[in-house]
This record gives sequence, structure tokens and C-alpha cells, in this order.
Amino acid sequence: MTDVEPQARRVREAFGFALRNGKFVGGAVVVLGFLGLGLIAPLFFDHGHSEYVGPPGEPPSADYWFGTTTFGQDVFLQFTHGIRSTYLVGLLGGGIAAAIGMTIGFVAGYRGGLVDEILNMLTNIVLVLPALAVLIILHSYIGIKSVPSQALFIGLFSWPWVARAVRAQTFSLRSRDFVDLARLSGMRSGAVIRREIAPNMSSYLFMTFILLFGGAVLAAATLDFIGLGPTDTMSLGLMMNNAVHWSALQLGLWWWFIPPGLGITLIVGSLFIMNVGLDEVFNPKLREM
Repeated sequence: MTDVEPQARRVREAFGFALRNGKFVGGAVVVLGFLGLGLIAPLFFDHGHSEYVGPPGEPPSADYWFGTTTFGQDVFLQFTHGIRSTYLVGLLGGGIAAAIGMTIGFVAGYRGGLVDEILNMLTNIVLVLPALAVLIILHSYIGIKSVPSQALFIGLFSWPWVARAVRAQTFSLRSRDFVDLARLSGMRSGAVIRREIAPNMSSYLFMTFILLFGGAVLAAATLDFIGLGPTDTMSLGLMMNNAVHWSALQLGLWWWFIPPGLGITLIVGSLFIMNVGLDEVFNPKLREM
């Protein structure tokens, strides 16, 4: 039996347990459902999310499913476009944080010594920085003009806890026999990390990315809500900002601010539930047979 076959069998077993885990399946259905809504729904409209298409302040109806804003804009179309931005910033911001944190964690944990001390010091410095305050300062001087730039700023300040967690896991794996055997065979450090250590942490790394995704979504929504996000595209946080700015609560336009707030809550909550489910899938002691 080759080395690929046991790995493939473990993947199939984990996938089977995941499909039987109610928390993972339920969370995944919600997350994928919102993703599908954001990708597909705008294709059926012949107008943009910022166009004035109906009566101002129209409540939800057959013509306007989520009603209209005080300017006659379609709230449902804004909502679906906001989902796109939400997932994009989560993917990019979480991916950047994962790449930085995992790289630093792997190198620090595997190399140890002076390299570990320097990287650990860098991690602690970024960890104690007030991320929101730093993002506000950066926005004041540089400006967050697009979703990718917002995701970049979020990712640059979201990785320290990942680095510390991956470093601890790598410390425990680097002394295993299969790692020693790889070193003795002449394999370079980078190859050892990629081929021997990282695959044995794949489930943990995947769960970490899910948490980073949710964290990036929340951070972006916070920045958008306080008016520090990009304004050239619609987002769920910007929808809530606009609703507050134009007194939707005072005017009774509940359909303007409830959908984006509920959408963010459901997306982030479902990601957390998925993570709990995956923990049960990958941890035999928690697995529901």
C-alpha cells in the first residue's frame, strides 16, 4: 500500500463523519446558501444596487422583496451585492492572515533557537497592538478604497494567534520519528514542513482558516459600519451605516437595517458552528457515532 492510499482513506472517513455531523452540515448549508444567493441573485436584475428604481421607503412586497430605501433603492439587491463583498473580504483577509500566521508558526516552531525568539517577539508585538485603532489610523492616512485593500489591512493584523497556535503544534511534531527520518534522508527544512508536518496538521489548519474567515467578516463589518470601509461597492456593514445615517430606525424602515445585521450574524454564527462540528469530526473523543 502506498503512502497516498492511507491518506485518501482518512480523508474519505473524515468526509463521511462530516456528512453525519448535524452542526457541520447545518452551518455549511447556511454559508453556502448565502454564497449562492450573493452570486446568483444579482444576475436576474437589470438595474444596479444604487439605482433609484421604486417608491421611497416602500415596505417589503412582491415587487421589492426587502423593500426600498428612503431614496427608492432596492434593499434586496443591495443585500445580495453586500454578501459578495462580505465573502470576498473574508476569503482574502482570512487567506492573508492564514498565510502569514502559518508561515511564521511553521518556521518558528521547526527552527527554534534565535529564529524562534525573533519571530515570537514579532508575533507578540503585533498581538498587543489594538488592531481596530491601528486600522482607523491607517484609514485616516492611507484610506481604504477597495475591498482588497480592506482585506489586506485586516489580514496584516489578524495572524498572531494563528502563528502562536501553529508554532506550538509544530514544536510537538518536529521531534517525531517520521520528521527525523525525513531530515536524515536529506530533505530540506521547507520540504519537511510542507510534506511531513503540514499534512499532519491539515484538519487543524482548515479549522483555523474558518475562524479567520469569520473574524475578517466581523472586522470588515465593523469598519464599514463606522464609516471606515470602501464606499465604491456595497457591503452589509455599509448598508447598516447608510441605514443609521439616513435615520431608518427613526423612520421605521426596519427592512433596511435588519437584513444586513441578520445576514452577518447568520454567516459568522454558521462558520463558528461549522468549526465546532469539524472539531467533533476530527477529534475521535468528541465524535458522535
